[in-house]
Amino acid sequence: MAKNPILSLFGRSPFGPLKEHMETVERCVALLLPYFEAVVENDRARANELQEAIAGIEDEADEQKHALRMHLPRSLFLPVERRDLLEVLRAQDNIANRVKDVAGLMRGREMQIPTELTALFIEHVGRSVEACSRASEAVAEVHELVEVGFRGPEVDHVLKLIDRIDRAEKQSDEIQVTLRAKFREIERDMPPLDAMFLYRVIDWIGDVGDRAQRVGSRLQLMLAQ
Repeated sequence: MAKNPILSLFGRSPFGPLKEHMETVERCVALLLPYFEAVVENDRARANELQEAIAGIEDEADEQKHALRMHLPRSLFLPVERRDLLEVLRAQDNIANRVKDVAGLMRGREMQIPTELTALFIEHVGRSVEACSRASEAVAEVHELVEVGFRGPEVDHVLKLIDRIDRAEKQSDEIQVTLRAKFREIERDMPPLDAMFLYRVIDWIGDVGDRAQRVGSRLQLMLAQ
């Protein structure tokens, strides 16, 4: 791929730090599945270790976000608006925030997953993690698009990746509906407060996929300009 000489005149493209931020977010999300596997196995020490790692990576993502905001020029010599870059950054950061919320709530209340729900729960987590992975791929590809001026077959490839985010998020929504219905069948056997917070965790896991989809939507709007 030929390098765009204009970029070298104005320093590093902000898409590089944006891509690095999304990679950090993806590392944070990737710990969600082993975290819930540890919870299901009642390995509290391992779960706590993973929760702390999630919180640490989310802090790292916050630092990257603040650095990018501080150093992003008011005027960009790029085919996108500064505001659009900041919207993608915010959408990315919201993913890591929600993952930290989920693990923090689970640990703070020492929550367990009912045996009847474990398979669906793990599947629900997996689909949201997949949506985030697809979003990370799309952000990486958009970084490459800077070199070709946001034109050519590479754009179609990014749009296909965005479609894969949407499919993964839709699967997560479908599993969430099934999971909530199955939970309703057994919730009467749980303390009401525990049931309420478990519903919240189910919804927040779905939020991870929703927020990954939002990253894709922001990228799609950016490419449509």
